[in-house]
Amino acid sequence: MPLALHPDFLTKPIAHRALHDIRDRRPENSRAAIRAAIAAGYAIEIDLQLSRDGQAMVFHDEDLDRLTLETGPVNQRSAAELSHIPLRGGRETIPGLPEILALVAGQVPLLIELKDQQGELGPTDGKLEAATAAALEGYDGPVAVMSFNPNSVIIMARLCPLIPRGITTCAFDPADWAPIPAATCDRLRMIPDYDHANASFISHAAKDLDNPRVTELRNQGAAILCWTITSPEAEREAREFAQNITFEGYLPAPLT
Repeated sequence: MPLALHPDFLTKPIAHRALHDIRDRRPENSRAAIRAAIAAGYAIEIDLQLSRDGQAMVFHDEDLDRLTLETGPVNQRSAAELSHIPLRGGRETIPGLPEILALVAGQVPLLIELKDQQGELGPTDGKLEAATAAALEGYDGPVAVMSFNPNSVIIMARLCPLIPRGITTCAFDPADWAPIPAATCDRLRMIPDYDHANASFISHAAKDLDNPRVTELRNQGAAILCWTITSPEAEREAREFAQNITFEGYLPAPLT
C-alpha cells in the first residue's frame, strides 16, 4: 500500500514556493517566505535544484537569471557559491535543503518538489534524489516528495520508502513543454507511472482538474492537490475536484 499523506496536507493550504511576497521582502523559496508560512499556519511547497557538488538547494529555476543578480545554470555553481548569491527582492541568499528542514522542523507540512535535472522528463542520474534522501534522513515532521518526472519519484520510492510521494501533473500541452518531445507529453498526460511509483497523491494543474484521469485516480483513493491558485474564486472552483490547493498571491482560510 502507498504511504498516505499526513492529514494536515489536506487541511492546511499549501504556500507555493513558501509564502513569498517581494513587496514584503520575501522572495520565492526564501527563509523569510518559509518563516511567514509557518507563522500563518500554512503548509509549504518548496523546489529543489542540484548544485555542482551534489547538494540539494532550495531554488525553483534551473538558471539563476530570474531570481538573482547572477546568471547561468544553478548546477554549474557549488553549494557554497550558491549560498552566497543574493535573491532578488530580499536580503537573503539561496538556502540548502538541510537548513530549510531545520527551520521548518515539523511545525507545518512540507511538500518538496524535485525539479527535473536532465531536461527531458526521462531517465535521471539520481544525484538530486540521493542528495534529497540524505538531507531527509531523520527528519521528524509531515513531509512528502513529488516531481513532474515520474522516474525521479520512482527513485525516491526506493531511497525513502517511508516518505509519501506523488507526481506533479498537468495537461502536458507540447506547446508549453518544448523541447520535450510531443510523444513524451502524450505519455505523461495519462499519468501512467502512478502505480509504479507507489504514489499516494498527485498535484495537478488547476485548469485541467476536470481531466477524467484525475477523477479516475481520486476514485481509486489518490489524494488530489492542485496548483497554482491565485484567488478565492479560483479556489472555490478547484475545490470541486481537489482536496487541497497550492496557492500564491492571496491568503486562503484553512479547512476545518
